[in-house]
Amino acid sequence: MTISTTLTIIGSLNVDLTCRVHRLPSPGETTGGGSLTRQPGGKGGNQAAAAARLAGAARMVGAVGRDSDGRLLTEALELVGVDVSAVKQVSEPTGTALIVIDSDGENQIAVASGANAFVSLDRAGLSDGGPVLAQLEIAVETVTEAARRTTGFFALNAAPARELPAELLERCDLVIVNESEYQLIPELRNAKRVAVTYGSGGASMYAHGVRTAHAPAQKARVVNSVGAGDSFCAALVLALASGLDEESSLAAACAVGAAAVASELSQPEFARLEHYLDGRALQGA
Repeated sequence: MTISTTLTIIGSLNVDLTCRVHRLPSPGETTGGGSLTRQPGGKGGNQAAAAARLAGAARMVGAVGRDSDGRLLTEALELVGVDVSAVKQVSEPTGTALIVIDSDGENQIAVASGANAFVSLDRAGLSDGGPVLAQLEIAVETVTEAARRTTGFFALNAAPARELPAELLERCDLVIVNESEYQLIPELRNAKRVAVTYGSGGASMYAHGVRTAHAPAQKARVVNSVGAGDSFCAALVLALASGLDEESSLAAACAVGAAAVASELSQPEFARLEHYLDGRALQGA
């Protein structure tokens, strides 16, 4: 089986300024001895890079500043096969995430949205029937309008957690959240299809609050968990949009997430998605 679906991502693009320290600082505390890196990130950018690596192509709808960071982000996406023709350049500075990661891979993140507040759907091209994945690091009004315009499979990574408009939730073919976000958004109990990640507890699929599928987590040495959830989202949407069943799709997404946490990068390198499918999934495809 070959996964060749082109996934369109609508969301944030940030440059990640990451400081690695032995332990995370407490409020008001300074932790020294860190090492600093600057790399492409943002939930949207991470998901687009993962989708392109897993399926060979992806499209990004977002916004960056007319600055060196904006060029860094778009060039990095183009390099891995992402179409960035719908990434708008604006006068605001490119979004920035300040990230602190400890020796166990745990993190603290603060984000300055910058250009992400100006994402436009003018060149989004959402009427081709292809799958679309959005998140909530951009304006929820933009996400809701994207859901209206999308003629194919529409998925929402409801992060950061917030109250969701009824129209948006009703349109979603899939909502993806982690365990904490599932608790913070009670309306998801009535959603038609929700995937919930539980860290070392794997991931489950729910329909109107009833579990319909589950996949265990795969063991991995955690180096950096920043991009793991984004990689999981891209893999799950690609698998489901390609016709795989829920259990096989969750298992493949968990395998991709495990590969992601073992990398220091917010946008890790991956093999094609077929590499992460088990034999049963391949036989049924």
